[in-house]
Amino acid sequence: MWLHGFTQTGRSASRFRSILTESRELWSPDLPGHGESLARATSLEYCADVVATLLDGPTDLGGYSFGGRVALHVALRHPSLVSKLVLLSATRGIEDVDERAARRARDEALADHLEAVGVDAFLDEWLAQPLFADVPPDAHERASRSSRASGLAASLRCCGTGTQAWLGDQLGSIAAPTIALAGERDDKFVREAVAISAGVKAGTVRVITDAGHAAHLVQPRTVARLINDFLN
Repeated sequence: MWLHGFTQTGRSASRFRSILTESRELWSPDLPGHGESLARATSLEYCADVVATLLDGPTDLGGYSFGGRVALHVALRHPSLVSKLVLLSATRGIEDVDERAARRARDEALADHLEAVGVDAFLDEWLAQPLFADVPPDAHERASRSSRASGLAASLRCCGTGTQAWLGDQLGSIAAPTIALAGERDDKFVREAVAISAGVKAGTVRVITDAGHAAHLVQPRTVARLINDFLN
């Protein structure tokens, strides 16, 4: 199961997902607050519990950014359901309490802005961030993004990094073999990938060359190959 990032849906990253499906069965649901999901995002813990209800048994679970943070919570809350864990551009959260509160305030303001300007204008601004500067234009990818302002705003307010508990001290309880990936141009998340792989019981880290935060959109075949090699 692959969990998408913020503003994305289960239809996003189609090239990346199609490469994964060349060698395995893949399921990519819409997370709460996104796409066609009727569930309203209330917390990362809630999102993790929703994902857990979709799993019939031990499953290889992966996610990107927001989806990676949800996957981390699934592994912590429902360890028997995760065979192997794949995290792309994921984070343990913010350890400093004041920094976490400041991030929470920024996410709240961003949610207000989203509701004020509408989804189309917000997506234009969101995808114009330096974080995504290396992502090639793709009309299909843009069309796959979420379209409900209320759902995305709720996700920002309830599931942003500012609301996430610091997970650094809990990683040692994750027994599932884990690979943490990040694009080499995304310094912050390279550091997070290294820390996550060191914190879990059986961790591997891989850095994707010529890519930033959304490495699976920039280097889909490379990222899919690294994941397939790990899962095999």
